[in-house]
Order: sequence, then C-alpha cells, then structure tokens
Amino acid sequence: MLKVLDSAVPVACWSCSVAHNESILFCPHCSKIQPPPGGDYFSVFGLAPRLDLDLGMLEHEFHRLSRKLHPDRFARALPNEKDWSLADTALLNDAYRTLRDPIRRTGYLLKLQGAEMGEEHSGKDRKDPSRVPADLLEEVFELNMQLEEMRMARKMGQTDPDLQADLTAAKKKFDGLLDAVDQDLRGQWKVWDEGDEAARQSAQKTMVALLDRRRYLSNLVRDVTETLGA
Repeated sequence: MLKVLDSAVPVACWSCSVAHNESILFCPHCSKIQPPPGGDYFSVFGLAPRLDLDLGMLEHEFHRLSRKLHPDRFARALPNEKDWSLADTALLNDAYRTLRDPIRRTGYLLKLQGAEMGEEHSGKDRKDPSRVPADLLEEVFELNMQLEEMRMARKMGQTDPDLQADLTAAKKKFDGLLDAVDQDLRGQWKVWDEGDEAARQSAQKTMVALLDRRRYLSNLVRDVTETLGA
C-alpha cells in the first residue's frame, strides 16, 4: 500500500484559495490543476521517502495521474492551466522513471539525504588503480590487458578464440558480481526504511559504497560487451 506523505507545507489553491498540501497536483477541494509542486519525486505520488515501494501501486497511481493531466483535458482551460498540465506531466514522468527503477531510486534517495556520490565524487577514470575495488585489482589489470589485445587483433583483422572465450567468461563473472551488489542493496533497504537514525546513517554509507562498486562493475561489463561485439 502507498504510504501517504502528510507533512508537506500547506499552500493556498490559486482557484478556490483553500489550503492544501503543496506536493499535490490537483486541489482536493475544487479539483483544479496546480502548478508544478515543490518537494521531491516521492511527494509527487504522495509517498514518504523510502526504498521498498509497491511498484504495482506506483504504476497504478502514475497512470491515474497521467490521465488527469492529459493535455486534451485542458483544451478549453486557461493558459496557465494548459502550461501546468504540460509541466506537471513532465514532472510526473521524471518522477516515475526514477522511482520505478530500483538503482535510480536508491541513488536518488541517497542524494536527497545529502550523500556525495556519482563519478564526480569517485573519479571518472575506470583505469585509475585507486578506484579499483581491492578484491578486483588483479582481475581488472588482467582484463584491461585482454581488452587491449582483442582490440589490436580486431584492428589487424585477426581473431583469437581463446581470448574471446576468456573475455566471455569475465563478462559472466562480472554480471554475477553485479547481481550480488543488487542483492546487497536490497538488503540495506529494510535497514534504511525501518531503522533508527544511527542504522540509517550506517545503511546510507554502505549503499553509497555499493552503488560506486556497481557503477564500476557496470563500466567493466560495458567495455567487455562493446569489445566482444565490435
């Protein structure tokens, strides 16, 4: 079940002047569309920020609001209402795309909590030894050499079945490591959703590290896939 967020700041409806929750898209009193609300993507759906969401209910609410915001419904509306229908629809789509994806949802919530994450904080160079997870250092060094060998062979019009088999096996292993990271992330969701402040802080640090590891592994898988498919 969706957990409604009821702590947003009240504002007055532009049409009927009745106070309502600032995060809603339509006035509950007169049903008039409201300008794009402040707050976060969770509040667009009336949700408290949390990681374990009912995706079926989220999708249902997305389609319900999408129908209400459809531009055809505002063909004879005031100019400001027409503009808001487009702006609210764009906001709704962005919020849904983010919240329905478990990885994007996790990263988004962590950023809401002030966590510093992403390539701008962890460095952009995948080959930088300081960024390689300690348990993968030796394998990544070997993988980079194999990728360079494969690229050189391709440029010379040659094939190397053994090297291709090694890279295929490496991709399978890194795919498995990605799955393990995703499982670990889901294990931290409950801690963050249900824990006290200390537990949340601990879970937050763990999830930031897991997302950084996942980003690194995803780049490795991408590089191997592109090289094999070249």
